[in-house]
Amino acid sequence: MTASAASRAAPGRTGVVPSEAGGLLDVLSVAAVVLDNQGRITLWSPQAQDLFGWSAEEAMGRYAATLLVADEYVDLVLELFAKVMSGAGTWAGVFPVRHKDGSTKLVEFRNMRLVDEHGAAYALGIACDEAVLRGVERDLALSVRLVTQSPLGLAVLDTDLRYVLVNPRLEQINGLPSEKHLGRTPHEALPFLDTDVIEASMRQVLDTGVPLLDQYGVGRTPADPYQERAWSGSYYRLEDPGGRVIGVALVVVDVTDSYRAAREAAEARRRLDLIARASVAVGTSLDVERTARELADLAVADLADVASVDVLDSVLEGDVTPSPGTDVGRALFRPLAVAAAYETAPVGAADPLGERTTYPSDRLVARCVSTGRPVLAAHVMAPDLARIARSADAAELLAREGAHSYLAVPLIARGQVLGALGLIRTRNPLPFDHDDVTLAGELAIRAAIAIDNARWYQHASDTALTLQRHLLPQPSPQATGLQIAYRYQPAAAASGIGGDWFDAIPQPRHKTALVVGDVMGHGVHAAATMGQLRTATRTLADLGLDPARVLQHLDHITAELDGTMATCVYATFDPHRSRCLVALAGHPPPVLIRSGQDPALLDLPAGVPLGTGGLGPARFETTAFDLDPGDRLVLYTDGLVETRDDSLDDRLALLLNLLGEPGHSPEASCERLLAALRHPDAADDVALVIADAHRNPPTPPGRPEVPGPSLVDATSAGARPRPSTG
Repeated sequence: MTASAASRAAPGRTGVVPSEAGGLLDVLSVAAVVLDNQGRITLWSPQAQDLFGWSAEEAMGRYAATLLVADEYVDLVLELFAKVMSGAGTWAGVFPVRHKDGSTKLVEFRNMRLVDEHGAAYALGIACDEAVLRGVERDLALSVRLVTQSPLGLAVLDTDLRYVLVNPRLEQINGLPSEKHLGRTPHEALPFLDTDVIEASMRQVLDTGVPLLDQYGVGRTPADPYQERAWSGSYYRLEDPGGRVIGVALVVVDVTDSYRAAREAAEARRRLDLIARASVAVGTSLDVERTARELADLAVADLADVASVDVLDSVLEGDVTPSPGTDVGRALFRPLAVAAAYETAPVGAADPLGERTTYPSDRLVARCVSTGRPVLAAHVMAPDLARIARSADAAELLAREGAHSYLAVPLIARGQVLGALGLIRTRNPLPFDHDDVTLAGELAIRAAIAIDNARWYQHASDTALTLQRHLLPQPSPQATGLQIAYRYQPAAAASGIGGDWFDAIPQPRHKTALVVGDVMGHGVHAAATMGQLRTATRTLADLGLDPARVLQHLDHITAELDGTMATCVYATFDPHRSRCLVALAGHPPPVLIRSGQDPALLDLPAGVPLGTGGLGPARFETTAFDLDPGDRLVLYTDGLVETRDDSLDDRLALLLNLLGEPGHSPEASCERLLAALRHPDAADDVALVIADAHRNPPTPPGRPEVPGPSLVDATSAGARPRPSTG
């Protein structure tokens, strides 16, 4: 370091500054010898004694040539001495000198002429061991080369943390010449970096002497102000040969390439993780709106600050959707979801969820749907906000929230555009880039397929439900001597429409047939099969057959319906005799509630499901019991009592407890049972019929009010009389 550099390194320093032992001169052990004009020794320093071995008492007054020089070199020494004393110049060089112990060593000399106030001339000789000097020179040359040519950034700072040395590589890394460093602290020279951490690390090293290695840092410098760079810095304390702390050294390695590679690898892992989570988190149900919400929630977790999902109204209505590249003009959209990574006002400025909204063709989301291609506004300007937001007020709100980057990607499934995913960044400082476009596209593909599956399933489900409701009794069935209430409740959307049905069929002589059945399976096929069985049941009911005989016929019909199976309970009620005949085909037993008694499950032969066939003529049995005025009969399908998590016995006990609560009409009881026993996500549909027996049924036309046919007449198909149950 030059003197000027040193003065800059210590601005304002004046006066005498003592040096402590252990400096360079001490290392060299420079000796001083003064000779008079005759060549006699007049002054002798302690370092001369160390170098030559003679004490001052032994050397003073003796001729230097005879004391220190071998005989063969005396003439040469006298010649050089005369030259110096004549004032012709100084002499410098290496000369062999005789040590007191008789050995010879090479000594580096600097000789010059001195004159005192009387004009007397003297010769001053400064000497040091040539081997020591050469070693120091080599070390210095090596140090200079290492510092100036090192591919690493090197710096030395004093104990005040001011730069005293900066090598060319560090100048390149920091983008500042050395004169912008020297005499300044890191905070003064590099205000664009996190210098608080840097200086704290240096002070720690100065205080403890323990090096700090591989201290990682990221920032931007004047050398590359538009790119983020990374460095690995190591700090270690500097001490002189005497152990005095003189500063701290800094070694800086530019690791930007490895930093970027690691960041890109981490980003790639993050994107793969997001896609993997999308496979699990998006499309968990066959519900369009829920799928849209799942997509928006996933997008704001890692990709955007605000996300919205808009779907074409035609998609939800089941119409033909446009192919990519079709101009949709002023398309009719339906916003289904909006989500934010944090609580923010733009969520409230979004289009109202679920409402049909017309988007102008210049709106970016409409352009995305029309072209079937992503729309990227990496750096959003004021005109862009007007094409992103739904209104001027919403655009102003986005501007206040710092919306600076926008991306819309189409939702395309099976070659048709369903809608678009819109993404906005506000707090995330990075703009959307092409990698984000690719990632958002991957998410959109998965979500679009799930949405398309959900919308077609919903369409099929709606069709099946419409068919099923059309096939069920309309309006509420009425019967002589009975007050009847019924309910049908479909399964959750994800499970599909089932094949449960019920009916109350008028018969001759004021009788009524009560039927509850359950076709196994879901969907349109189950609903259509249910319609066929219901029609067949009504036809058979008109014949006035015994319940077991009716089930036999239904079994044959079901067996011909392409492997379909069903369960059924069929009961007939005669109001004139207050008698019920009932038979089961693999169906849950009805509940009988006698007036003033606890509810009980009827003990009936279970029978076999319809459609099994080939099990002999006694596969169905009819049971007779009294159903007096004030009694209640409850028929239901297994969807009312069966769940995945509870035992059937516990559920049946709960059903009986609920039915045991007095004072509820059939309608109220239906509502209460469904509210207590049905879960919103139930996987099966349910049919429920509650019939209360009335008093004073009407007398059959043209006949007195007498008991009907005997049970013997009614058991021709296997009916058997039983005592009253309950």
